[in-house]
Amino acid sequence: MRYRFISYFLRLSLAAVVVAGCEELLGPAAGEAGCGVITWSFAPGGINAGMETRGESFSIPDTNAFLLTITSSAGKVLYDGTYGASPTSIMADPGSYTVSVKSEEFAVPAFSRPQFGAEEVVVVKKGETSRAVLHCTQINAGIRLKVAPSFTSAYPSASLKVKSADGSLPYPASETRVAYFKPGAVTVQKSDSGGDETLFSRNIPAQHILTVTISASASGGGGMSLQVDTARVWTGEEFKIGGGNDGGTVSSAISAADVASHAGETAVWVYGFIVGGDLSSSGSRMNTEPPFSSDTHMAISYRSSVTEKASCVSVELKKGDLRDQLNLVSHPDNLGRQVFLKGDIVSSYYGLPGLKNITEWILR
Repeated sequence: MRYRFISYFLRLSLAAVVVAGCEELLGPAAGEAGCGVITWSFAPGGINAGMETRGESFSIPDTNAFLLTITSSAGKVLYDGTYGASPTSIMADPGSYTVSVKSEEFAVPAFSRPQFGAEEVVVVKKGETSRAVLHCTQINAGIRLKVAPSFTSAYPSASLKVKSADGSLPYPASETRVAYFKPGAVTVQKSDSGGDETLFSRNIPAQHILTVTISASASGGGGMSLQVDTARVWTGEEFKIGGGNDGGTVSSAISAADVASHAGETAVWVYGFIVGGDLSSSGSRMNTEPPFSSDTHMAISYRSSVTEKASCVSVELKKGDLRDQLNLVSHPDNLGRQVFLKGDIVSSYYGLPGLKNITEWILR
């Protein structure tokens, strides 16, 4: 009788421990409870693989100092601390878990503060080991202004600042550092005795760094150009104050980002990057990968990496040489290429600002 009582007591004690969760068990008790194991590691190369600094001065952070968090799908935190201080594995109940790392906390805009990180979801099964391989990339966004002498000559008392929903940073003409923000809308403003004037806004995704050269033109001429690179995606623009970008010539072509504000204008040049097709007349559907089914239209945007329909301009491809050369059904390799188009801007075509009646084009 005494033996049975002790045996019953031990089983009851084990059951109480199991309720506490697999991560608190060790040895045979874990196996009896039906636990699995989570392990994690950085991908080969850490955060160095494919990274470019483009002259930006910062130190690649020590991965041991990264902040590691392991959380269940129900929100229970299994680990929250530095990567270097973490155990080599954690026992967990069967289920889904998110393993995430970041180089540092980032809450408000700051200069020279690229934030790197990764997030992987693993599914834990009874008696099995699940491994999260963390491929780190830059997870915040950056903007760098290059102020031309023509701007300071035209506006000697003016200053610039960049801002987002999380705060703003003064940007002196002599500043050379990258200003970092959370991904999203970033606005550049000119401030002087007349108050603040918004020059432009851009939606900058994670891992992108936008470099903008700001100049001024007394004659009102000028233009805007855009090109996209790889890795940490560096994008360059030229923004000229005092006219320009009127679409009168190829060199003053209107960016796809600004087409909506030119609705109704005719025979103007617009430029962008071919990003997709097969648009829906309503809703958000847009195909960004081959194969394509419609050769009557395509979508362009101000950046080749755009995949959301709402950030695009629809382009009508009438039958003839235009359709033969640009349609994505026959030429899927046109994806990502820069294109200049001369036509009429309409307020809505496939639910987007659009370009129709194209008479000239240049594909680069």
